[in-house]
Amino acid sequence: MPKILAIEDDATTGKEIVAELKQHGFDVEWVADGRDGLLRAVSGDFDAVILDRLLPRMDGLAIVTVMRGADVNIPVLMISALSDVDERIRGLRAGGDDYMTKPFASEELAARLEVLLRRREAAPRQSTLSVADLDLDLMSRTARRGGADIKLMPTEFKLLEFMMRNSGQILTRTMIFEAIWGYHFDPGTNLIDVHLGRLRRKIDRPGLAPLIQTIRGSGYAIHAPE
Repeated sequence: MPKILAIEDDATTGKEIVAELKQHGFDVEWVADGRDGLLRAVSGDFDAVILDRLLPRMDGLAIVTVMRGADVNIPVLMISALSDVDERIRGLRAGGDDYMTKPFASEELAARLEVLLRRREAAPRQSTLSVADLDLDLMSRTARRGGADIKLMPTEFKLLEFMMRNSGQILTRTMIFEAIWGYHFDPGTNLIDVHLGRLRRKIDRPGLAPLIQTIRGSGYAIHAPE
């Protein structure tokens, strides 16, 4: 019996989720607080998480970002009253596997959850990421380029992993900030510049073709040289 964690602060919605999923054969635990939900999510006891976007004490984006940073790769189905495209993209970029807007049909929630679980069973877990001659091992949390080991600090590793998972795509400063640090972007901070500068010096060493690109006026990208 698949075990599901539902993190939802609205009591009516939480009870409806529990009742519907139990009818479909799921074992459901419901938590109404963001921080408590995160502690349960990283415990390793669940097959999937249903995660509300707006929660007390800890936002849903921050929860899924911490989960992925802690290598908790179970499916996450995000639910939210925030329905615009940018919000859906933000939820998926942070590490969500699917996104439903409220109000939704309870039966559709169960169906989407079943699809996510089948997809997880069918797909082998990705353990390495590669861009050109740069390899990132997600299991040992090590990086190599051109046969040389690269020593990365934890935040640098998360930043590089996020960029490599989205290789070839332009990543805005807001997307990077919320994916790595998990709270609203402060346009006045130089946090991204500092960490990207350090990462560049380690990845794009002299004599190697640069992989990390600055897209003027848009953001950053990592991709193989043409």
